[in-house]
Amino acid sequence: MLDNPEPSPWWMRRRTWVVAAAGAVVAGTATVALVAQASGAACAAAAASSGQATYYAADGGGNCSFDKVSNPLVVALGNAEYAAGAACGGYLDVKGPKGTVRVKVTDRCPECAAGHLDLSRQAFAKIGDPVAGVIKVTYSKVTSPPSPGPMTVRVKEGSSRYWLALRLDNTGNPLSGVELQSGGGWKALSHTDYNYWIAQNGAGTGPFTIRVTDTAGRRTTLSGVTLTVGTVQRPGAAAAGTTAPKTPAASRSGPAASTAAAESAAASPTPPTDGPTDGPTAPAVAAPPARCG
Repeated sequence: MLDNPEPSPWWMRRRTWVVAAAGAVVAGTATVALVAQASGAACAAAAASSGQATYYAADGGGNCSFDKVSNPLVVALGNAEYAAGAACGGYLDVKGPKGTVRVKVTDRCPECAAGHLDLSRQAFAKIGDPVAGVIKVTYSKVTSPPSPGPMTVRVKEGSSRYWLALRLDNTGNPLSGVELQSGGGWKALSHTDYNYWIAQNGAGTGPFTIRVTDTAGRRTTLSGVTLTVGTVQRPGAAAAGTTAPKTPAASRSGPAASTAAAESAAASPTPPTDGPTDGPTAPAVAAPPARCG
């Protein structure tokens, strides 16, 4: 069995915060960010939190293992709000002196206290004066925002029939669970703080069918995932409503899923994870009270 290949540790990646009030630059290390999505209206959580925002030279990647983007609207979360990777892929609406920006969670900021958002330069500039360096903000979670594209799957380098790691993107809400179809049932995968879902003992050679559930209770089945490492795949999807019933009635929302009917037959309870996570553990994110839109 292959050892789990670890990502670059966060302390090997450095960044700086701009603290303009003192005219100084405070050096720091981090792997936290939220990718800001300025387009599309969505419903925000009822309660807003108050805090402060700084910025750094983010690229859209980070500890959530998402791909780099050309115009990253991102923010870094402290350990408490990053929740060991459970916040990855979610969105915040952040309001500052100049307006509001939508950001996607893509990274972790170990030195940030709760309420301290470390935005990308691009996101910060939309809501405040970069010369200020630090601004007061209010922010709230967004439930079920429009997705920038179809849900994708990436198989991590080092994966094989004996060890499998999957990263999901374009999920809208953070994910509360990922399962792999196995023997007529579903096998729960464990989550790492770098946002890969792990089948510790592998799942064979594929292709695979996986079922994802987000924090709003939305469930989607993705079929035809191949054991092709390092490539972003856009498998066929079958969505199953806004809640997670034991036997969901799938309605097709994309290319025909070759094994969508199997989900209806798989009503067995979700088994426990198949071993410890590879990397720091990831507590679950509480589900928003309702899906809007």
